[in-house]
Amino acid sequence: MSRGRLVLQEPGEVCVNTTAGEHVLLSPEQDPEMLAVLDWLRPRDVAGLYTGAIANAIDYVLDGPRTGRYDLRGTDVHPGEKASVGAKLEYEVLRSFCLPKNPPLDTLIAGVPVDIKATVGSNWSIPAEAHCQVCICTQIQLGKSRHRSWLVRAHRSWLYRGAGNRDGKRGLAVHARDYWSIPLYDWTSLPINPLTLLTPEQASQVLAERPGQERRFTMMFQLLEGHVIPRSVISTVGAGKHDPLRRARNVRASLGRQGLTLLCGKFPQQRDIAAAHKITLGPEDWIALRMDGEHSSAG
Repeated sequence: MSRGRLVLQEPGEVCVNTTAGEHVLLSPEQDPEMLAVLDWLRPRDVAGLYTGAIANAIDYVLDGPRTGRYDLRGTDVHPGEKASVGAKLEYEVLRSFCLPKNPPLDTLIAGVPVDIKATVGSNWSIPAEAHCQVCICTQIQLGKSRHRSWLVRAHRSWLYRGAGNRDGKRGLAVHARDYWSIPLYDWTSLPINPLTLLTPEQASQVLAERPGQERRFTMMFQLLEGHVIPRSVISTVGAGKHDPLRRARNVRASLGRQGLTLLCGKFPQQRDIAAAHKITLGPEDWIALRMDGEHSSAG
């Protein structure tokens, strides 16, 4: 099968790999190691665990509490930082799935060496040590805030030809991904940072050095009325400032004068009020609701 200069060998043919030695290309349903990994993953919430791991990796790269950044697509984020999401994601996945770090690949799943790869583009860089090995490949689409993953054996015969880069990394052929892999889950939404819902002008005002934190938090909750605000957003708006959480709590009265009730998930009573309005607040979440005087003194 021709893909430009790349001719893909089919399952049943021999993969010539000077490192791993010659071996027969197996389709996923005939590959006992892939099936063992799949059996281990099947009872787990793979999509949910990956969602949390990706969100944590993005937050780590943005470093909002120090930099005030909130959007990985922003012009203040270097391309190299975007690429580093995959490296951080590896460790977040190991932690989320309680998996060991096991060189030369990333981990062992059901006794099978597995490499964990991710891209914010359209393809993955498969390193030489992972050629012909089992990989979990995750694609992250930042513009659509979603992700999906496949389980694939990255046979060298199914990687793009050429010298690759200096580390011997090569991209996975699209046809191999589409026909000789196992989808782990379909497109799954990523949490949206509420600050990305603001216009550029609104965001610049909320994140400005002046006025003080409390006035900017009041502005933020007014602009994002009805949206759940995670703690990480509070820390980003108060980047580099003293005790932003306390400053956020202090705006309850000023919001009340605007007809808004500020709820903080730290307090069970306030979580119950949110739940009564069909809103789930986590222990570190906040929200400003307009409730026509109802529960206006929550706290």
